[in-house]
Amino acid sequence: MTAPDLPAIGYGVAALGNLYGARPDDVWPAIVPAAWDAGIRYFDTAPHYGLGLAEERLGEGLRGLPRDAFVLSTKVGRIIEPNPDARPGETDIANLFDVPATRRRRFDFSRDGVLRSVEDSLQRLGLDRIDILFVHDPDEHEREAVEGAFPALEELRSQGVIRSYGAGMNQSAMLTRFVRETDLDVVMCAGRYTLLDGGAAADLLPAAQERGVAVVVAAVFNSGILATDRPRAGATFDYGAAPAALIERAARIADIADGYGVTVPQLAVQFPLRHPAVSTVVLGAETPEQITRNAGLADAAVPQELWAELEDAGLLP
Repeated sequence: MTAPDLPAIGYGVAALGNLYGARPDDVWPAIVPAAWDAGIRYFDTAPHYGLGLAEERLGEGLRGLPRDAFVLSTKVGRIIEPNPDARPGETDIANLFDVPATRRRRFDFSRDGVLRSVEDSLQRLGLDRIDILFVHDPDEHEREAVEGAFPALEELRSQGVIRSYGAGMNQSAMLTRFVRETDLDVVMCAGRYTLLDGGAAADLLPAAQERGVAVVVAAVFNSGILATDRPRAGATFDYGAAPAALIERAARIADIADGYGVTVPQLAVQFPLRHPAVSTVVLGAETPEQITRNAGLADAAVPQELWAELEDAGLLP
């Protein structure tokens, strides 16, 4: 088991799969080049994102760049296959992706499913290797993941086909069990270690430290409420309407941060990175301008006095 050496900021490319809406053809091709120009060298994708479209577009964006200069992760657990039941004009927007429903997902955490998923991903990406493979959202499939997917990934790592493997989820409890019970190298935890939700600090982060497992934190903006300098009306938290108490808390954080010339998005990115178990924060972006901004959110120094004031005010998890 060797924790991967990852940079502090990565780009999670779900937007390239038309998350929430289609990216215009004069916008999406510029996003990966903008990320590269901003210094990003870690890219995370998944077959789930746009029924394979995000992998295809990411591969196009990375084409011609030196392969040893970047780290790429994708995921296993969902097979993308033709959808014979698709109706004309039907899209996948019910699953949040604005792409034609001519393909569909099928959960498969078996050894054969993992091997097929890897082969399909390599083809869509147009690459000869994947650095990190995550078992993706095995919430209802824990036993299949432990008995099928993880042994397959162990096999691929021992053969040198991949460098590292792990699991990516929106919860910390099952990730903690995987850290304790398997020989994975890295986990991706989405939304559970943020300025507004510190749940992973109770179980996952101590276990990862103890086992030498790297933690990648995703969804640090909690799907929107922390993405702007002040929470906006109708702000979202974990893909739903944000409770009034959380909006008020985010506004109080913004008030204090403003006195130090610091923004909420800067705090949202840098808060997880303060924990010794966290190696990387993965950020999404819908436009070249967004990824350029996001790539710089870890650069501005946040005074220790600001963290202390937020803690004294009871505003840190």
